[in-house]
Parts: sequence; C-alpha cells; structure tokens
Amino acid sequence: MGKGLLPPGAGGGDNIEPVDLKKALEDRYLSYALSTIMNRALPDVRDGLKPVHRRIMHAMRLLRLNPDQGFAKCARIVGEVMGKFHPHGDQSIYDALVRLAQDFAVRYPLVDGQGNFGNIDGDNAAAMRYTEARMTEVSTALLEGITEDAVDYRPTYNEEDEEPVVLPGAFPNLLANGSSGIAVGMATSIPPHNAAELCTAALLLIDNPDASVEDLMSKEPGDGLVQGPDFPTGGIIIDDRASILDAYETGRGGFRVRARYSVEDQGRGTWNIVVTEIPYQVQKARLIEKIAELLIARKLPLLEDVRDESAEDIRLVLVPKSRAVDPALLMESLFKLTELESRFPLNMNVLSRGKVPNVLSLKTILREWLEHRKEVLVRRSKHRLAEIERRLEILAGYLIAYLNLDEVIRIIREEDEPKQVMMARWALTDVQAEAILNMRLRALRKLEEIEIRKEFDGLSAEKSEIESLLASDAKQWKTIAWQVHKVRRDFGPEENEALGKRRTTFAEAPDHDLSDIHHAMIEKEPVTVVVSDKGWLRAMKGHLNDHSLFTFKEGDGLKLAFHAQTTDKILVFTTGGKFYTIGADRLPGGRGHGEPIRIIVDMDNDQDIVTAFVHDPKRRLLLVSHDGNGFVVPEAEVVANTRKGKQVMNVKSPDEAKRCVPVAGDHVAVVGENRKMLVFPLSEIPEMTRGKGVRLQRYKDGGVLDIKLFAMESGLSWQDSADRTFVRTREELTEWLGNRAAAGRMVPKGFPRTGKFG
Repeated sequence: MGKGLLPPGAGGGDNIEPVDLKKALEDRYLSYALSTIMNRALPDVRDGLKPVHRRIMHAMRLLRLNPDQGFAKCARIVGEVMGKFHPHGDQSIYDALVRLAQDFAVRYPLVDGQGNFGNIDGDNAAAMRYTEARMTEVSTALLEGITEDAVDYRPTYNEEDEEPVVLPGAFPNLLANGSSGIAVGMATSIPPHNAAELCTAALLLIDNPDASVEDLMSKEPGDGLVQGPDFPTGGIIIDDRASILDAYETGRGGFRVRARYSVEDQGRGTWNIVVTEIPYQVQKARLIEKIAELLIARKLPLLEDVRDESAEDIRLVLVPKSRAVDPALLMESLFKLTELESRFPLNMNVLSRGKVPNVLSLKTILREWLEHRKEVLVRRSKHRLAEIERRLEILAGYLIAYLNLDEVIRIIREEDEPKQVMMARWALTDVQAEAILNMRLRALRKLEEIEIRKEFDGLSAEKSEIESLLASDAKQWKTIAWQVHKVRRDFGPEENEALGKRRTTFAEAPDHDLSDIHHAMIEKEPVTVVVSDKGWLRAMKGHLNDHSLFTFKEGDGLKLAFHAQTTDKILVFTTGGKFYTIGADRLPGGRGHGEPIRIIVDMDNDQDIVTAFVHDPKRRLLLVSHDGNGFVVPEAEVVANTRKGKQVMNVKSPDEAKRCVPVAGDHVAVVGENRKMLVFPLSEIPEMTRGKGVRLQRYKDGGVLDIKLFAMESGLSWQDSADRTFVRTREELTEWLGNRAAAGRMVPKGFPRTGKFG
C-alpha cells in the first residue's frame, strides 16, 4: 500500500478515540431528527411549503417557466433542482413535482402539467422524460417580489449557489393547499381550504387583531368566512360545527368526509345509486376493489353490483339487490365498511416563523402569514426606495449636464481628466460623473431633458409615498389588505369559478338505528345455535329440530340448542354473573365441533355457561344465584360491546349465578335443594342494572334448584318424568304463598323427583 494512501496517524494504532456510545447515539439521533423536522417533513407557516417544493418553485422561476411561457420537460426541472438545490434522489423530487400538478391532490395546483400526471385511480404519472410543466398563476403569486429583496437567501448544499429561505407567499398556501408529513417524533396533517374564505378571514383579522377563532369561522352561509376544509375532490363533511370549531381552536382534530351520491331513477320503480365525489386521498380503483371483495364475502346483502362508469368525472354506479331496499340504509352500510366515508386528521404542526415546530390555531396561522406579508412589504419598499434614490442621483447629474451642456462638451473635449474636473466644477458624485460620461450623443436632444424632468418628478413623488408608507403602520396594513383583496378576487369564485368555488359541503349525518345498519351488513340466514356441556359453540345452517343429529367430542354432550338468524345477537350468561354478546354471523360453522367459548370471548377459566339465547331488547330477565339472591334486569342493559363481557350480577365465590329466565306473568315459584317451595309476587323483586340482588328464599344449607315465573290466573304448572302436566290454582297454592325471603314448605304432591319444574 502506497504511503500516501494511509490515513493520518495510521500504523501507530494509538489514534483511536474512545466515545461514549449512548451520548454519541443521542447526539446523532437528535441531529437527524432535527434535520428531518426542519428540512424535510414540516411546512413553513409563511409560504406553506416544504424545502423540496420551495426548491422546485425557485428552479422553475430560474428556468423562466412562467404561466404565459412554453412548457419544459420535467426531467430538465428535476435535473436543475437536484443539481443545484436539493441533494436527494430524482424520483423523490419528481414525485413532489407531480403532486403539485394533480388537481385531485392539490386544491390550487402550483404546477401546470402537460402529459400523463397520474389519476385518481392511483395510477402513476409517466416518466419525467415524457411529461412537461410550467408554473401556474398561484406559483407566480407565491414568488411575487422575490427579486426585490423580499426574503433572505442562504447558500445551497454545495455553497456554489443561493436559494430562498422562504418565498414571499402572497397566496395563503399553507391552509389553501394543506400539507401532510411525518417527521421524527411529530407529524403534520392540514387539509386544503378555500382561498377566498381564508382571505376574507385574514381581512377580518387585519381590521380586528383581537378576533377569536370563532369570529373567523362562518356563522351563516354567505358570510364568506372559513367554513372548514375544502377538498379538491369535494365530498360532504358530517361533523357538527362545535367539533369543527374546537379543531381549529386547538389545531388538532379530524373531519369525517363522505362521498356525494344521488339516487337515479331507472324507470318502472327501479333505481341505482350514483356516486359522483369520493373522499380526499381515496384511490378510486382500490375503493371499487374493496366493495367488490365485500360483495363476494356477502358482507353487503343490500347491494347487487358495483360498476365504474367514470370518464373525466367520477361516476360509480351501485345497483341494489331489489327496489325495496332503502337507499340511505344501503349507503350507511357502505359508509361503515368502505372508504366512501373516511376521516381526515387535523394536526396543524408547522414551523412557526420558519424555526420552531408548533401546533397552531387557525388564527395564529393567519396571523403569522400576515406578519410575513408585512415583512415582505417593508423589505420590497426599502429595496424600491434604494433603487429610486440611485436613479434620482443619476437624473440629478443629467439635469446639471443639460443646464451646462456646452461647458460639459468643452471639458470632455479639452481636459485630460474630464471626470475629476466635472466633479470639482459642479460638485458631482462619482456615479453622476460616470453617468454623464456614458451618455449617448442622441440623448442630447431637447426632448430628452423634458423626459428626464418628468421621470425625476415622478420618482420623487413615489419616493415620498414609500417613505410615508414605511413610517406608518396603518398604511402598511392598508396596503396588505389591498393585496389580500386582490388574491381573493383572482382566486375566488367571481373571477375564476372553476377553481374558486367551494367544492366540499357540510351536512348532518342522518340518524339510523344501529341495529338496522348492522342487519344491512349481514346476510340474513336461519341457523341453529348449539352449545355443548363443555362450552363449545357452533351455528348449524337452517332451523334444525332433530337434536340427535348433533355430534360432540368424547365426554361432551348437548347443553342447549335454539333457532336464530345470522343477523341476531346471541347473549351468553355465565356462572360468574357476566353477559357476553356474540354476533350469530361470527359463530363458527356447523362442520366439526365448533370452537370453545374461551376463544371467542375473554371468559375466566373457572366459569361455565349458565344459558345462551337470542337477544331481544324489549324483554326483562330474572337473574338468580345459587344462594338464592336475585333481581330483574332489562335485557337492553346487559349487551356487552367488548370481548371482556359485561358484569351484571355480582357473586362472590363459592356462590355463583344459577338461573336466567325471561320475565313473564306476575308470580315467582322457587324450589330449593331442600325440596321446599315458595311462591310470592314478582313485584317484590327489584329491577336494577347491576348488583347482588335480594334474597328470594331462605335456606339453612344448599341453595336454589329451580325457579319459574307464571301468571296466577293460569296457575302454576310442571311436568313429571312421564311428561304429564300438573296445574295448581291459587286456592291449591295457598299454603306455599308467602313473602319473598321466607323458607317455604315442602313441595306439593306429584312434584317431580328432580325438584325441577320440567
């Protein structure tokens, strides 16, 4: 190895520097995080751009790709950006450029694209060597005044060139076009808004700097203030005004956006639903795929077919199963299962003053934009003032020359050092003398003097105007208000209806019964629910009455079986006093032995199933524990929304829940393990939603064996082992009638040996 190839100090081995790994990692990760936050992921509050977009705009300006000029190849633009300003891959730059040209991705496109720039289906743009681009009027507004010292410049990554730190930003780009990005430890997500509304709110803020966020928000249609997001793809926002206001006050929140649809009459009572606008950032092709998948999986029983008839506009046709289907219910089931309804998060995390990442409110963002506009105005005015002063100096020199024209010509012709002589003779500055010497002979016409006087007077007047502007805060704000008015006119619906008109509207979400929507998402089919002794569940197709057909694992047998529909909810009551809710459509099929309940819900190992049945929210249930405690609970109150179930009856070991029976009639008959029976009115048992209950019957030892609710008019009936039915009337039950919590008497003659009512 040549000597010159060795690193300095190599060979000695003593040039190794020990570094604390933890500290080194912390420092390096922090600098990486800061670099991502500042130079990649978060937009600047002043011009609403991330560095890559700002560099694209700047490069396009240098390439003179103005809206009234011709297009240039995107490869040319990407090359310029990558070579001079942005040390990253060409694909990432091109992707950013493409997005700025997509009218379905950006509310006010900054790039006018020619060629294939992708579509709402999610197809990619053509390669950069095929596509062409130039700036739009919006970009021109963002760059307005950049050559007039409006903003600071900094060296580019290789220090060969300079780039703007921020753009002058005459257009309220941050909110108008929105932004989203993920940095390290923070993210941003800002939806697009309507520029005319933002300008109206900004004008209100100029007039009244103390205005609250609520003042900047629209109170009634037509007041022109900020209503909420305005997505390029339209759609309907279904949040209420209070939650929208809260989101803009805190800078955090979200918006639920739904597709816009209409019902198209097909004649003879038939109809189709046509979707014409889909939520922002939803790929149409992926959306249709998802609907088709759900159709095949039979998750959309109200829908027959989906067709894409889109051309330039969006047209999704949804064909219902039958004309009897409720269109609103069909759409509600689609909103629940597909991206026809999506949530757009709001997290207004931006670089405040271009330096500090901060979550800002609507007012603060507009305030900082206006402050930036004021700074740009002052800098441009000072720049113009300096230009005027330089020009006035030269014009003053010209006027002296005209007054003494013959003498000037003599000095130039005869003197060796005419410049010095002239400067001494008329007290001229170096610049003035140089300008006089550089005059052309044709400029010596009489007319020229009049022109110079006219220009001198005009510039003097402009100078005093600018000086009074710089001296007065009120005048500066008045000028900014005039500029904002101009932006509102140029990009509002009056001058530019296609671009300026609001696309997203607001509506209340229609109220539907949740169970109706639930049914609309499940195909209704008859099933027989089978529960085994060891807690295995399954749903056999059809309503089966012959229970001998059911097979079980060895040592297991039938506990209970009942008929249901796939749209039903099945309630399971356990010995621990808990209720679990399982959709009949979620039960394992009839092949095999089903699944143990502990796989379907989170049930404790020491608990068993007491009973299971189809949920009927109109019923009431009587719950009884082994020790003889009980209470009545409305069935609507026991539905559990999670796998963990709902604790309804409080039982302490060794006591456990024993019975759960639907409330019927007006009396209760309870039999204990001691074969004593007690009959008392149902009204003595309280109704509650959770608890231990009250004592139903008193025992020395043992507990409840069976319980029955009946109407005293019809009498108390039971069946013996030979299936004979016995009925006891009120007179015959007199000696067993008593109050709740009594001990009762031995069962009547003919009562089954099992001690159960059969």
